[in-house]
Amino acid sequence: MRSALATLLALLLAACGEKAAGPDMAAILAEKPPATLAAYGLFSDLAAREPAKGVVAYDLVNPLFSDHAAKHRLVFVPEGETARYEDDEVFDFPVGTVLIKTFAFAPDMRQPSVDERYRETRLLIHKPDGWAAFPYVWNAEETEARYSPAGAWLDLTFTDPQGNTIQTEYRVPNQNQCKTCHQLGDAIAPIGPKARNLNHEGPYGHAQLADWSARGMLSGLPDAPPTVPDASDETASLEDRARAYLDVNCAHCHRLEGSASNSGLFLGWSVDEPTKLGIGKHPTAAGRGSGNAVFVIEPGRPDRSILTYRMDSTEAGIAMPELGRSLIDADGVALVRAWIAGMEPAASGD
Repeated sequence: MRSALATLLALLLAACGEKAAGPDMAAILAEKPPATLAAYGLFSDLAAREPAKGVVAYDLVNPLFSDHAAKHRLVFVPEGETARYEDDEVFDFPVGTVLIKTFAFAPDMRQPSVDERYRETRLLIHKPDGWAAFPYVWNAEETEARYSPAGAWLDLTFTDPQGNTIQTEYRVPNQNQCKTCHQLGDAIAPIGPKARNLNHEGPYGHAQLADWSARGMLSGLPDAPPTVPDASDETASLEDRARAYLDVNCAHCHRLEGSASNSGLFLGWSVDEPTKLGIGKHPTAAGRGSGNAVFVIEPGRPDRSILTYRMDSTEAGIAMPELGRSLIDADGVALVRAWIAGMEPAASGD
């Protein structure tokens, strides 16, 4: 009897001494990242993928293509803090914010939730001196993900959404490579959480931006924030769908502050100057990447456009994007080709 009472007392004392479950700000803001994903406290049950209190699921109108991976996005904004709304750029998130993105594959990506396996989780953390990126790779049992600053190569075999059998080496980028896509001037920054990418019904079945505002995560939300069409929605205009695809897949590098700024090709949603979009534009440098074409986009001629040539390649030095994929996004290529094919050809013809 005394043994049972002693055991119960020990459990009660241990419970009283435990810190409250939830995100651990000391781990989030630590100079050296924890060795394991669990150490951040972002999940109440890591193996069950249950986010902790205050960690909110979100998604984008159009996800960036990453070899057909399914992506599970979460965001943590510290209690008592809010992200400040921006109309065109990524929201101004407070220090301590964590953006969590997990990449997963199923044996058959036509049914991505069936026997899905988590492969990697990338964290973007807003530290006091700016954003920092940390890659974590999941173990075979999917019970833990470990910090992997050198990245990883993962052998994958799966059926893609078109029914093709895919065997590939999937690349988890190393910590330094994160800056290639996330470069914003001399710093790194998030890519996806902009008003136009978030303004739709989110994973909780509510208007996502209004939900963020109601949760106290977002301040300054206007009555009519911008949005982009779903690139797969054939009821939307072909141009808008193609522009939305290029905006999320390419514009983070192809912008004035991005790693591809020297190309003079700017593919953001708000760009309206045809030459900056590549229409009738000569490349800044010729070579293998041009495929002997002379225009980035030659109106009416997708087969003679550098943009589609590079999108439709997996060869190093030619393929665009340079990082983040080892496969061709056939649907994306077809969409951009159709957009270019529908443009009025130049009056000079050939």
